[in-house]
Parts: sequence; structure tokens; C-alpha cells
Amino acid sequence: MDAGREKLVAYAIGIILIVVGVVCYAAFPDRMPEQPVRIMFKNTAGNVLFDHKMHTAEEGYGYGCMDCHHTLEQADERPSACGECHEPDSDEVKRSDAFHQQCQGCHDDSGMGPVECAGCHVL
Repeated sequence: MDAGREKLVAYAIGIILIVVGVVCYAAFPDRMPEQPVRIMFKNTAGNVLFDHKMHTAEEGYGYGCMDCHHTLEQADERPSACGECHEPDSDEVKRSDAFHQQCQGCHDDSGMGPVECAGCHVL
């Protein structure tokens, strides 16, 4: 077999493997977790990457759903987005103020977690 033919066979095998890999990746996606692992809160003061799993896992802080999601009536129901009630122009507490009260208050009370702006906000 000459060098040109060997290259052609190698390229053909490479292309076939790439196509098989892409098809398998698309056909068998990972299942979405029931609860988010991390949540990115986007805002003008710098985005906040919230580690939901660490806060809710027994090996982590072990908080229950209703500890943060105050509108839930049952722990197994899905919470609504905070911005649905906590809008900038509504009579409710603004979303940023609600987060600051909830998060900073918990961090202050427990003595764990950051309380400075740069501890949460990525500038």
C-alpha cells in the first residue's frame, strides 16, 4: 500500500470516528439534574455564581428548599423565579435587596460564607 492510500484510509477512519462520536453525544445526552448544581445570577454589580448543590446537600450546608424559597407551600414543588415577584419597579422588595437580605443575613448568622461584595460578585 503506498503512502497516499494510507493517508486516505487514516483520514477516512478519523472522519468516521468523529461522526460516530458526535452522533453518540447527541443521541445519549446526560439527564438534567432535578435540582440545579450552580446558578449564575447576572447583574450590573458583577455576576454571582451560586453553588446550589453545596447549599442544599447534606454533605454541604444542608438547607431545605423552604429555607430560601419563601413562597413554597410544599418542599417538593418547583419554585418560581425570584424576578417574577421581585421586579425593580414593583411594590415588592427588589430582587437584589431580597438576595442581599437572605444571603448576607444567613452568612452573618452562620459565620460561614463571604459577606464582602467581592466574595460573591465577580467583577
